[in-house]
Amino acid sequence: MRTSTAAALTATLVATGLTPLFLAAPASAAVAKHYDDFNGDGYRDLAYRHQYSGVSGPGGWTGGAVTVVYGTASGLDTAHPQVVHQDSAGVPGTGEDDDTFGESIASADLDKDGYADLVVGNPMEKVGSVAYRGTVTIVWGSRSGLSGGTTLAPRSGAGSHFGSDLATGDFNGDGSPDLAAIGGQETWLYRGGFTRSGTTGSVSKIDKAGQGWYSSGLAAGEVNGDGRTDLVILGEQFVDDRPVPRVWFLKGASGGLTSGASKTYISAPWTAAIGDFDKDGYGDIAVGLPDNNDGKGIVSVWRGGSAGPSGSMTYNQASSGVSGSPEADDNFGYSVSAADTDGDGYADLAVGVPHEDVDGRTDQGGVHVFRGGSGGLVGSRSTWIPQTVLGPADAYTSFGSAVRLRDLTRDGRADLAVGASEDALLLRGTTTTPTATGSVHLPEYGGGFLD
Repeated sequence: MRTSTAAALTATLVATGLTPLFLAAPASAAVAKHYDDFNGDGYRDLAYRHQYSGVSGPGGWTGGAVTVVYGTASGLDTAHPQVVHQDSAGVPGTGEDDDTFGESIASADLDKDGYADLVVGNPMEKVGSVAYRGTVTIVWGSRSGLSGGTTLAPRSGAGSHFGSDLATGDFNGDGSPDLAAIGGQETWLYRGGFTRSGTTGSVSKIDKAGQGWYSSGLAAGEVNGDGRTDLVILGEQFVDDRPVPRVWFLKGASGGLTSGASKTYISAPWTAAIGDFDKDGYGDIAVGLPDNNDGKGIVSVWRGGSAGPSGSMTYNQASSGVSGSPEADDNFGYSVSAADTDGDGYADLAVGVPHEDVDGRTDQGGVHVFRGGSGGLVGSRSTWIPQTVLGPADAYTSFGSAVRLRDLTRDGRADLAVGASEDALLLRGTTTTPTATGSVHLPEYGGGFLD
């Protein structure tokens, strides 16, 4: 039996879709039970970009914002969302017209006080005289929710657009959450602990030195079963003066992260999620490649193992048992998320297809939910959730442009949040597949969910 710290095991269970309700915190600190419980009440909370991001919002703020909906015993409290922006009391900086506060978001209990903290990227922010330098802000959790904040100092070599993507996890297994951030197309690892005065552990650049690597996206979770969070970096590598799309696996290690295998694709990887789809104790890496094959799109699942990922399976709308058929610019795999929707112990996978045309209506969209099981994901265990669950069928709704699976009701089954062009819906997890019965519209939605 493998052993791990409570914080590392929590990260593992989050990645596989299980809810770590009864993990004891390390003796040295009271780490929050859930990485997304900002007020410490035992229920996960939901964060996403605000609907007025990019334009002036109510009350005069500008430059982007994050909407936070708190979980309760009766479900999400959609009547009282919190809006966090740079004009919020105690949050550093000032909102400006071309800022993108909330372009990326992540969370973890970075100061280990029992409350999860929200990490917000603003990659377009001007810093001093440097345009598009970018910032990352930690907004601190508390008994009353999120309040106040601290700017994370970028390293001098981080270049522009700092905070273009973020991921958290206990990468070195010491019980303190760490943070990975992209800046200047490089990935930077900030080790915990973090303090409200702005100090962190050591900071290092994660790069394939001299090999022309450029980072564009991040995903964190447990892959090799050693109790430390692993990191997957999406990007491209120049080979013979040509950009080659790749994903790069880095194994969690006592010193931080250790370089592992890379996998090459013919189109750019847009997103990734990690979940144990066959319940063998190792997380599998699902990579969304929506541009593949003239935009028909595929999802590649890179199987986890004790030595890291190896071997893969490919899924698309031509896979046996999967509803629909692949068409140019459907963009299957535009968004992916992994967790256990039906409570059977296997992680499941939600796949967004936001540009699916239905009955002559352009870009209606929908979501495929693949249920995990013996042998992993198969098309015969997939369900199609169309745009019509959102309301009357309409063109250009782009239902499935964002997806997120997490157990928000504490019933052992992950609920499915689905984003569309101007709306978002939360569908409850059941013993089979997420259902629109009793679904909830999410307030002030503007795109992208907390990982």
